[in-house]
Amino acid sequence: MDRRTPATGSNLHPVTASAAQPAPVLQQPEALGQFDYVNTTVVPLRAEHLERHRIVAYNKNSNMSWAFDLLRTQVLQTMEENGWRTLAITSPTPEAGKTVLAINLAMSIAHHTTKTALLVDFDLRRPRVGSSLGLPMGKALNEYLNNQAGLEEVLVNPTLPRFVVLPTREPVPLSTEVLSSPKVNNLIHDLRERYESRICIFDLPPLLSSDDAITVLPKFDCVLLVVANGNNSKKEIEDCLYHLATANLIGAVLNKAEAQTRSYY
Repeated sequence: MDRRTPATGSNLHPVTASAAQPAPVLQQPEALGQFDYVNTTVVPLRAEHLERHRIVAYNKNSNMSWAFDLLRTQVLQTMEENGWRTLAITSPTPEAGKTVLAINLAMSIAHHTTKTALLVDFDLRRPRVGSSLGLPMGKALNEYLNNQAGLEEVLVNPTLPRFVVLPTREPVPLSTEVLSSPKVNNLIHDLRERYESRICIFDLPPLLSSDDAITVLPKFDCVLLVVANGNNSKKEIEDCLYHLATANLIGAVLNKAEAQTRSYY
């Protein structure tokens, strides 16, 4: 994918719960033993909840995970070539499916044996990562920002090896000011530098809905734009490209496109 040009070849079609193959509650303690989650809350995922929210990449047997695996390979190749480790995901407007894509991409990266994935919910006006995964979120980014909890207290491992989530439980007041604060800047730096093999994915607000995403975008190595087929106009996409002119745009994903019949080849 070109760094400055949307990747027309990275098209993801919408996923539905009915198409995903059923899977039991995800609990893999024997695999978790390979990683240090002593200070991280471990929460089991419920397969039926994930399927309802179109989270399919957790199940490697799903016939829809190939799309996210393909996107993962393209994204990782570009990031590795440039030494990038923080990826922001945004969209022109709400309902483009950016959060669903961010979760599935992070899970696909976690399945990659040489990388770990950290997913952070930075859509402070409309956080959805935690609820989409079905996390209890007793403590979340809200408490960290209010100095009521340390970072180790708000990170969650959803019983998937190499996958950690930093959820946001409820909307954060004065979100633009918070995202431009030194505390958030230090958080991004800490998450990026703590583990060299970690890919940090940040689910940002839509670009055209507020100035939140524009405020925080310069802090990330690169950005991926999610465009909803039939929902986003040419003008909206052009406006996004204008705002992303100085960012390392690694590509655009056409979401909610018609599914194509695929054979092995």
